[in-house]
Amino acid sequence: MAGFLSRVRSFVGLPDTTEKAGTEPQPVALTGDWLPMNAPINWWQTGMSPPTSARSSMVEACVSAYAQTVAMCPGNQWRWTSKEGRARVGNSPLARIIKRPNDYQTISDFLLNLVRYLLDEGNAYALVIRNARFEPIELHLMNSNASQPILAVDGSIFYQLAGNPIVAARYGPRIVVPARDVLHVRLHTPRHPLVGETPMVAAALELAAGNAALSHQVNFFLNQSRPSFVLGTDARLDGEQVRTLRASWDEQSKGLNSGGTPILSSGLKPFPLGSSNKDAELASILRLSGEAISQVYRVPLQVLGASSTTFASTEALMQSWRAGGLGFVLNHIEEAMGLLFKLGGQPDEYLEFDTSALLRSAFKERVEGWSAGVKSGIFDRNAARQDFEMAPVTGGDEPWVQQQDLPLSVATDLAKNPPAPPAPPPAAEDDELDPNEVAASVEADLRRSWTPEAA
Repeated sequence: MAGFLSRVRSFVGLPDTTEKAGTEPQPVALTGDWLPMNAPINWWQTGMSPPTSARSSMVEACVSAYAQTVAMCPGNQWRWTSKEGRARVGNSPLARIIKRPNDYQTISDFLLNLVRYLLDEGNAYALVIRNARFEPIELHLMNSNASQPILAVDGSIFYQLAGNPIVAARYGPRIVVPARDVLHVRLHTPRHPLVGETPMVAAALELAAGNAALSHQVNFFLNQSRPSFVLGTDARLDGEQVRTLRASWDEQSKGLNSGGTPILSSGLKPFPLGSSNKDAELASILRLSGEAISQVYRVPLQVLGASSTTFASTEALMQSWRAGGLGFVLNHIEEAMGLLFKLGGQPDEYLEFDTSALLRSAFKERVEGWSAGVKSGIFDRNAARQDFEMAPVTGGDEPWVQQQDLPLSVATDLAKNPPAPPAPPPAAEDDELDPNEVAASVEADLRRSWTPEAA
């Protein structure tokens, strides 16, 4: 009977309550995936504590750089045809969703939070709502800390989703759906094929070192009694004199009198205190920790504004990042959404986020790139004008080439069979006669026609 109930629970997507021998206790999704299921009821008295919400500024900078950059890139569905080449698909479920994923979020909102969940938790979940034709019409982002995959007895994959108040009000607080109705984007899966791992795990030591150094510094500044300088004297002072001199100094330099000119007596002299080697070591620890975290997230320091070296241009910087971490994140999301919408994949049919939007401010580089592409016959003029939001022109729908540009096959034939030289141009007829020649011709005619008898 218990086995039958277990199979029924697994079929409908509910987890099995019976533990198998040798299985490890799984975390509870309600707790944000940090409290094991076998934790004692008085876990707070056994040394266990929930993780704090504090996070490193460098981690926040890296995650925000990815999330905001991906949210800036508009997505398009492309389909390859033999006649038109790569053609944009404008009327499909995916094309509609990448413009408006649901009724309360823009695609920028959706991608911004999806990438943040992906990099913070290693997993990003979105619930798919379908219409009567079984087409996806909405995507609802769920809380990665409150959602998790579930395996049935036969290996079927289900997802337990929660953490979205709007979805909870419409469909229930915790819903179980099959894998076909879930967009699941995950990073490296070292523990389970369906559970991704955040890059923060690899940067845990650097993150802990930086946080410990900052926490120590904060506590030091809160509890320290080290002023910017001290007052010293060679004279021996009793306790009452010390208190009197300190009160006199504070009266002349604190509060409303801040910035005043104290008058020193009893041989007092100020001795400024500069930064110690400990302060320099702290700055070095924070710098090295930040560099290590940026390397783990594969974000160039120039993107974060944390490096003195610069790239030659904005395009070179974005190309470097796009060839590494940014390109992977974009492609990872594209492939996950393509699998959900059953696209054929490249080069037949695929989703692509347009990274040219990242170069909107690089006007000079855009003009030079389009100019070279149009002159070489790669792009037509209307494609270039469309990128600058200009109307098409007549005759600009096909590439233009110069007259001397020939295919290699034509050039080879011309080398073997050169064309005949052109005929010489005909002699130009002189329409205007020389007056002297006309007079000489008339005189010659008169001499021939003159006879002595006529004289």
